Amino acid sequence: QVQLVDSGGGLVQAGGSLRLSCAASGRTFSRYAMGWFRQAPGKEREFVAGISWTGGRTSYADSVKGRFAISRDNAKNTGYLRMNSLKPEDTAIYYCAAYLSTSTVIAAAPVAYNYWGQGTQVTVSS
Repeated sequence: QVQLVDSGGGLVQAGGSLRLSCAASGRTFSRYAMGWFRQAPGKEREFVAGISWTGGRTSYADSVKGRFAISRDNAKNTGYLRMNSLKPEDTAIYYCAAYLSTSTVIAAAPVAYNYWGQGTQVTVSS
C-alpha cells in the first residue's frame, strides 16, 4: 500500500506559477511510477504528466508541454509538478497517483493507477 497526500494548490493569476507536491508513505515509493491528473467541473479526469519510477522518463499532455514539469525525489518520497504560465483553462482539482512499475513506460489512463491523493484545487483567474 502507498498513501499519497498532494498539496500546493491555490489561487493564482493567469501567467503565474505553482508547485504541487505529492508526499508518499507506505511502500517504497521509488518502485512506483507517478502521474498527475486533473479534473475540471463537468469534465472527465485527464492525464497531465507522468514520470517513470527511475525518474528518467517523463510524459506530458499536449496542453501542458513546455509549461509544466514533473519531477520526483525518491530519497524524500515526494513527487512534484511545477506549473508555469498558468492559464484559466488549467483550473481544476489536481490529483497525484501512482502504480507499481517494472518498466519505464508511463501510463496515461487513470485505470492504470492504483493509488491516489485526495486532490488539491488549482484556480487560475484571468
